[in-house]
Amino acid sequence: MTTTEAGQRIELAIGGMTCAACAGRIERKLNKLDGVTATVNFATEKATVACPAGLDVDTLVATVQTAGYTATPPQPSTVDDSADAPEDTDERAEELKARFVIAALLGLPVVLLSMVPALQFPFWQWVALALTSPVVLVCGWPFHRTAAVNLRHGATTMDTLVSMGVAVAYLWSVYALIWGGAGMPGMVHEFSLLPRESTTADIYLEVAAGVTVFLLLGRWLEARSKRRSGAALRALLALGAKDVAVLADGRERRVPVESLAVGMRFVVRPGEKVATDGVVEEGTSALDRSMLTGESVPEEVGPGAQVAGGTVNAGGRLVVRATRVGADTQLAQMARLVEQAQAGKAQVQRLADRVSAVFVPVVLLVAVGTLAFWLLWGAGASFALTAAVAVLVIACPCALGLATPTALLVGTGRGAQLGILVKGPEVLESTRRVDTIVLDKTGTVTTGVMTLAGAVPAEGFDRAELLRLAGAVEAASEHPIARAIAEGASAEAGELPAVTEFGNNEGLGVQGQVAGRAVLVGRPRLLAERGVELPAELTEAVRVAEASGRTVVAAAVDGAAAGLLMVSDTVKPTSAEAVRRLRELGLRPVLLTGDNATVAAAVAAEVGIPAEDVIAEVLPADKVAAVRGLQEQGRVVAMVGDGVNDAPALAAADLGLSLGTGTDVAIEAGDLTLVRGDLRVAADAIRLSRRTLGTIKGNLFWAFAYNVAGLPLAAAGVLNPMLAGAAMAFSSVFVVTNSLRLRKFRSWAE
Repeated sequence: MTTTEAGQRIELAIGGMTCAACAGRIERKLNKLDGVTATVNFATEKATVACPAGLDVDTLVATVQTAGYTATPPQPSTVDDSADAPEDTDERAEELKARFVIAALLGLPVVLLSMVPALQFPFWQWVALALTSPVVLVCGWPFHRTAAVNLRHGATTMDTLVSMGVAVAYLWSVYALIWGGAGMPGMVHEFSLLPRESTTADIYLEVAAGVTVFLLLGRWLEARSKRRSGAALRALLALGAKDVAVLADGRERRVPVESLAVGMRFVVRPGEKVATDGVVEEGTSALDRSMLTGESVPEEVGPGAQVAGGTVNAGGRLVVRATRVGADTQLAQMARLVEQAQAGKAQVQRLADRVSAVFVPVVLLVAVGTLAFWLLWGAGASFALTAAVAVLVIACPCALGLATPTALLVGTGRGAQLGILVKGPEVLESTRRVDTIVLDKTGTVTTGVMTLAGAVPAEGFDRAELLRLAGAVEAASEHPIARAIAEGASAEAGELPAVTEFGNNEGLGVQGQVAGRAVLVGRPRLLAERGVELPAELTEAVRVAEASGRTVVAAAVDGAAAGLLMVSDTVKPTSAEAVRRLRELGLRPVLLTGDNATVAAAVAAEVGIPAEDVIAEVLPADKVAAVRGLQEQGRVVAMVGDGVNDAPALAAADLGLSLGTGTDVAIEAGDLTLVRGDLRVAADAIRLSRRTLGTIKGNLFWAFAYNVAGLPLAAAGVLNPMLAGAAMAFSSVFVVTNSLRLRKFRSWAE
């Protein structure tokens, strides 16, 4: 449960649902409460409820119970506890398997006896009744029980259709055996793919048994597939360490990971998992981050390096100070993002939900209409009843309810394995429409690690003095270029003096007092605005440096030009391939940067972006305007960024992709989070999202097509109810199996 100023978000585990109509009924009940917005996911069996902060959880539970289902309020848990959640799913799958096996063992002889006249011995029909009764009344009891519960609450669901169809076939057969003459010795029964035109001496025990067997098989396979579809998320949840060696007073003591608090120091030995997010204080090693990022190459870490919980220490001993614990860790946030995405609904699914909500009552009317039509037509009660049963059985909308959730479960789970986190199903729709992708240069296309590449002092200044004064002011700034200059100056000129009266000119430079001297460091444009003119030799040096792709920072001391500092950023080795992959997806890459046009053009040329698709010298505040400018040209824009100053532009874009190596603000603003800093993953994210959306639409098409094609055939009397039951069961299995194909998605970055 999460609480904000606007209200609270609660997850309830729902029990007793058997189809999409059940989920829709619970959703409608919850949404009738004041201030409540609820989404019920049939595949994950969870309700996600946004409600006012003062609303009691017990009220939500009671509302679900009045609809005829069970609800379990949220329990305090850790990431590790969540990995054990599917135990109920396993038990349910095992129960369904047992029911199916028993039903198949008893029901198969009934079907064979009914289909093959040569096997029909005297009084075989009574043996068939004895075998069918436990199949219908015991193995199929969950269908009848759920139908009765819903009927008591004035609702109809898929189980209503199943129960009615099976019950009618069974009760008609009992009537025919006892009062209709079917129980006489020598009775012969011939099987037909079509409903039979006959008398009250006919029995339909093979329909009652066969439909029950097929439906139980479908439910069992569905339960197994639903568990497999959520396997990736469970694997993510299971990554966390169970215990940790806490370091206190120079001694190690193993405690449960739940006991960790921010600021505590703990030891990570070779082969152990890092218990929680933290900063390395002692030791050097290589961390295997593949479980979180999909990156197979271990990352070298040492004192001062940030580490994430769930990663594996592949080298030496580390001492880490915890910075985030519990639900605040990167692993927990990833799991939360995946769960939230799986709980949502794509726009196409909302249409399916509206159809499912009215589908069952409509089917009941169609079944009654079919019965009445054939009776009035003079086809006989047996034929009319068989056609009506076929309508009831084939029309169950189970596949509609599984179409979106199962694809989301598998797609988002596979994405999590590859370091791609999707915020919600509505994001999938955006990836299909995007035609332009804006790439922030620093940290996205390039490494984002700037280094001091050179210094040119002006006349009257020496190199050491230039580095000492400029480095002192830049040391007070957090900008990557400033850090590069400060680190380079410190390495060459030694300890830097203190700065006072520090000021930041956003996007242009910094200023301050160093040893009583006024120092201004920033873009040459900043110096020009302050009336400081660069001499001719420095102007030429600026031209040469920028032509080679370096960024030039000018320095002025006491109002006079003091020299130039050159820094450079290197292009990531995978960026050129990433740009090529994005083009293959039909996207037009655009490079966006605050650097000058020359530097931007050099980087763009290296990765394969033409000069006309470069937007340079953009201040942080103008990035949103740049994105909106492209949108005004009729383009649907995606943006990839990693910094705080990228967050507004990520939010303004039609699709925001934030690099997980960046800031929390940027990650929060993005629609897709890429845990790795590899730009190729952006292409993977769009490709996986599009494929998941395609799978959802394919599932919905087949689910709709099955019902649209099956209902008229059943109503026309050209479909045997047993075959209708088999078709209905396997439509659900097909949808889930089709979704599971997403598990085979392969990353271009692997």
